[in-house]
Amino acid sequence: MATEDKYNEVYNPEFHEFFLEELKDIYWAEQHLVNALKKLAEACTSPELAKAFKKHKDETQQHIIILEKVFGLLDEKAEAKKCKAMEGLLKEADTIIGDTEKDSFVRDAGLILAAQKVEHYEIATYGTLAIFAGYLENDEIAEHLRNIL
Repeated sequence: MATEDKYNEVYNPEFHEFFLEELKDIYWAEQHLVNALKKLAEACTSPELAKAFKKHKDETQQHIIILEKVFGLLDEKAEAKKCKAMEGLLKEADTIIGDTEKDSFVRDAGLILAAQKVEHYEIATYGTLAIFAGYLENDEIAEHLRNIL
């Protein structure tokens, strides 16, 4: 297959639709993460950790606003599609809270682990979506997605 043919495959309607579906997926993830981060902040012992969760919650609310701008740039309604990956990560965080003793080092350590898993999921998603936006020749959207990183 010639390079030009491969290049043209990227700009097809299927790829655009795939990109849009993944935006909906991360939009759902961010919306649910806001509530989860509040819960994590309330569940931890360390005031510093609670402060970090609250900061992450505020950042996540900004991510939602940026995603809504991205949908607007695509002339699409901001719509969420259930993100099974984030759902699983958030269930795991709930399990950690349920399986650990309140006000314990172990609970705080588990909550840090859960938050790191979520953060890495976000990094992977936004980094890839920014690259996809570049393939779609939408530098403004790519920049918004990179800013979330």
